Amino acid sequence: SNPELTSAEKPMELMFINAILRSPTFPPRDAWLSGYAISYYYFGYVITAMLAKLTSVPGTAAHNLMTALIFALGAIGSYGILYNLLSRHHELESGNQVWDDFQLPKSISRLSFLAPLFLLLVSNLEGFFEVLNKRGLGSPEFWKWLDIKELTTLPAATGWVPDRYLWWWRASRVIQDYDLSGTVKEIIDEFPLFSFLHADLHPHILAIPFGLLAISIALNIILGGSHGRISLAGFSLHLNGESFILSALTLGGLAFLNTWDILIAAALIAGTYGLLRVMEAGWSWVRLEDVLVFSIPLGLVSILLYLPFYLGFASQAGGILPNLVYATRGAHLWVMFAPLFVPLLAFLVYLVSKKQPANWKVSAWLTAGLTLILWVLSWLVAWVVSKAVPDLVNVFLQAQGVGDLASLFAAATLKRITHFGSLLTLLVLLVPTAGFLLAADRKPQSADEGMQPSLRSPRSTIFVLLLTVLGTLLVLMPEFIYLRDQFGWRINTVFKFYYQAWILWSVAGAFGTAVLLQNLRGVANVAFRAVIVAVLFMGLFYPVFGLLNRTENFQLGKPDPIWTLDYTDLLRRYNPDEVAAFKWLKSAPDGVVAEAIGGSYSGYARVATYTGLPTVLGWPGHESQWRGGYDEQGTRKDDIEELYTSNNWEITQSILKQYDIRYVYLGGLEYSTYAVSEEKFERFLKVVFQQGQIKIYEVPLTGYEVP
Repeated sequence: SNPELTSAEKPMELMFINAILRSPTFPPRDAWLSGYAISYYYFGYVITAMLAKLTSVPGTAAHNLMTALIFALGAIGSYGILYNLLSRHHELESGNQVWDDFQLPKSISRLSFLAPLFLLLVSNLEGFFEVLNKRGLGSPEFWKWLDIKELTTLPAATGWVPDRYLWWWRASRVIQDYDLSGTVKEIIDEFPLFSFLHADLHPHILAIPFGLLAISIALNIILGGSHGRISLAGFSLHLNGESFILSALTLGGLAFLNTWDILIAAALIAGTYGLLRVMEAGWSWVRLEDVLVFSIPLGLVSILLYLPFYLGFASQAGGILPNLVYATRGAHLWVMFAPLFVPLLAFLVYLVSKKQPANWKVSAWLTAGLTLILWVLSWLVAWVVSKAVPDLVNVFLQAQGVGDLASLFAAATLKRITHFGSLLTLLVLLVPTAGFLLAADRKPQSADEGMQPSLRSPRSTIFVLLLTVLGTLLVLMPEFIYLRDQFGWRINTVFKFYYQAWILWSVAGAFGTAVLLQNLRGVANVAFRAVIVAVLFMGLFYPVFGLLNRTENFQLGKPDPIWTLDYTDLLRRYNPDEVAAFKWLKSAPDGVVAEAIGGSYSGYARVATYTGLPTVLGWPGHESQWRGGYDEQGTRKDDIEELYTSNNWEITQSILKQYDIRYVYLGGLEYSTYAVSEEKFERFLKVVFQQGQIKIYEVPLTGYEVP
């Protein structure tokens, strides 16, 4: 009911799919920068294009089909992980060492649906607050204090259904960053349901099933399914070769799919391997050697397996910068993650009540030390930069409204103290989870026992605690550091890290909820069920009202609805001439096409996007992000303007030759963007397509004789 592919990043994604389908060689060419290959983590679009080839569907349908497929794979993958976790947990609690699917209680099959519920459907609480605000509930002071953009004032009560333009978009911008001068900085905090509601097939979405695959590999390792031994340069890896290769293949694929994910997945797989060695042989410094001996060759093999991708890859990432002045408010963090925080914290309380062994002292010192190190490190880096590049620091100080680094330190420290809620929440999560993990020691009790792992070790619980720790660290890191890119602040780091944290926490929260539903009794059982139902209810406001908004109530009552998965069907209704031109170009001989150049998030570059043919330049801003600058673009934008507007055929001819242009496209966008001088095209080139206002001129392969 809403197959559009024009908003936000969708044209970019469609371009990648069609460019790969049309590319005669690999690496696939970049249809928005003729003469260059794609410089992006594009493996997900290769997979999409492959499926489009196999099923003979156009890219405009493959995009929407892939969105649905990723959702389905996410549901299946998360269900399978939780099913295995609960099966193992039930086995240990019952005392049985061997189970099969027919012996497991039916409740496990039902409770496993909690994983796709938490991962894919439950959302942050912005939708709930949209409804309250729409209804006029709450005081003006409350909404001002909550400080979610566009919800800071209280309108007159007009109903229950949010209808503000693009209200659902605000859920991905809950976190509000202010510098010391009060200037707001936009922060992206997407979560899976928003991504699917938006239907933006970005790499972080395409990587979801493969991230779950990495979680599954890690779970298999800690449950002993990778038992074996590999000898490597005098060292021993305590797992079999098949598991090692599968781990490397998955990690390398994740880097190719969404480069941000490889560090998280690698930390998870290496962490489970380290915990397995701890449970087999006990804590010692040798365990660090075990992890390094496993991790270094694993990283090298994962890169080697995808080496052609890395050889042509460039990135805008440029190191790590300190986050000095931006601290996430506790209220915003809870609006973002409350549906996951509640089950996670409840599960930790349950473990404490059951006297789960925990090394509280070491955990508290490590957690406090890590936080202090991150804070000191951020200021140490700032001090070094102030000495090395004083002019840059002065510009930053002026923007913050302070005179020197000491004043900045005092103001920033005060801000962190007044915004302590988020850090407190993360520490409350981190201290007990780390404490339980540090107590997961399994030292051999006798010589006869050897190094065999205990069959009653709570490995499912340990694994879930590791997921919780990694998710917490992902949310903690942007409080002190962020990755340098063209944005210049932590917008992208928060986005990528929070998204991965949601995936990890959703599995952990689903497991905790399932265990508590099975084991709590009496008042605790009633209280937990009431709280979890309430928080899930609030977290489901967004998908319900969001779906109604995005589909215009599923097109009910529309006089002439279009139900289709192929956006071309919708495009044909409003612009049949352009669709016909695209169709002609798709079947035409390969070549570079000239079209109007404009800004990002616009209708420009539509010819290359829909045909897969390379154009001279698509969205300049995006190309700059992918390649870390504008060097590759050169004078392309000015040259194309000259191509369309110049009356001089020799100048036009030189531009055609310079960029090896075969087709010159003239449509409404070209006529409205440039003062087109068409006479030269009519005189020296041949019209190969004409319908309505649209003309396509073909450049002769040899010479430019007058027809």
